[in-house]
Amino acid sequence: MSSRAALTAAAAILSLAVATPTFAQGTIKIGELNSYKSQPAFLDPYKKGWQMATDEINAAGGVLGKKLEIVSRDDGANPGDAVRAADELVTGEGLDILCGTFLSNVGLAVTEFAGKKKVFFLAAEPLTDKIVWQDGNHYTFRLRPSTYMQVAMMMPAALAAKQKRWALVYPNFEYGQAAVAAFKKMIKAKEPDVQFVADEATPLGKIDAGAVVQAIDDAKPGAIFSALFGADLAQFVRQGNTRGVFKNRFVANLLAGEPEYLEPLRDEAPVGWVVTGYPPQAASPQNKAFVAAYEARYHEEPKMGSIVGYLTIKSLAAGIAKAKSTDPGKLADAFRGLKMTGPFGPFEFRAIDHQSTLGAYVGKIGIKNGLGTMVDYKYVDGASVLPSDAEVRKLRPASAD
Repeated sequence: MSSRAALTAAAAILSLAVATPTFAQGTIKIGELNSYKSQPAFLDPYKKGWQMATDEINAAGGVLGKKLEIVSRDDGANPGDAVRAADELVTGEGLDILCGTFLSNVGLAVTEFAGKKKVFFLAAEPLTDKIVWQDGNHYTFRLRPSTYMQVAMMMPAALAAKQKRWALVYPNFEYGQAAVAAFKKMIKAKEPDVQFVADEATPLGKIDAGAVVQAIDDAKPGAIFSALFGADLAQFVRQGNTRGVFKNRFVANLLAGEPEYLEPLRDEAPVGWVVTGYPPQAASPQNKAFVAAYEARYHEEPKMGSIVGYLTIKSLAAGIAKAKSTDPGKLADAFRGLKMTGPFGPFEFRAIDHQSTLGAYVGKIGIKNGLGTMVDYKYVDGASVLPSDAEVRKLRPASAD
């Protein structure tokens, strides 16, 4: 090799060494489980989000000088399968940090497992209030705003509609049941004479949308509250549009402003519905920076799942750094009051109930360039819609802490 070639090679090696972080021996492994096969619309972007966060963290030197490694499993969208997957991660892989889950009944099963096995669990997506309240435990925290929180975000619009006859439609499992229970309680507290004239509890993923919209129309409600999402939501919208069921009726639908559920509807998106969700075009500096980085990596706009996956791993990394340990008990202590900043701005994990104050956008559905989108939206801080500490103490067992 010529001296010039040797110098060039040496310079390249030196450049690589400078650019690549030096990690301490070993890695920090995190167990992740989710319903990838059954809920790809949300969880494909979610996976991209956590992969992006992991790569950013490792490129910056990792956590405690160690590289993060995510060991992922599909939970089968089934509580029993999820617990078996969690046990395999904890017992078979020797991990003591878990994260993920999507469906609320699955999240509750893993919450119970984490409490019994004394492993740390960050519930990323499941929304039932029970995860941090009635069934909460010392080792479980939740990232996303709960059913209670998102219903509370929509309540001002629901009350402003001034409708006395409401139809309810929701997937008949823990998430949908919790959302409807919260809605009934909140609106009755303000409008005691409200009537619920239709109650359509549909099997998840198997809605008979024609029959459901006909039953709602027959009940002659003035307004509709829906907790449908995914393919069930798309079928409900299409059948309702075809039959004119939504015409001149106020409709509020949790989650329907999320891009993963709006995009498939294209120009059939129901204009005017009040929804919670995420507009990628939101103009905050944090969101703009996240969108730019995500688009540069994946050549597509992020979705709500992208935000959740990204913040799940970022939160775990921050908690481990604060605890200076991966010990589940020390990590749980570190998460109490842990402050974070993400694409939606600042939030924290409350010490009182382990619920994060991450918020959501509330707005209406519109159509732009032939696609459904959120319009007239505003960000609602999760802290503004959470119950007081005194109320939480009545909901959460003292043994949880």
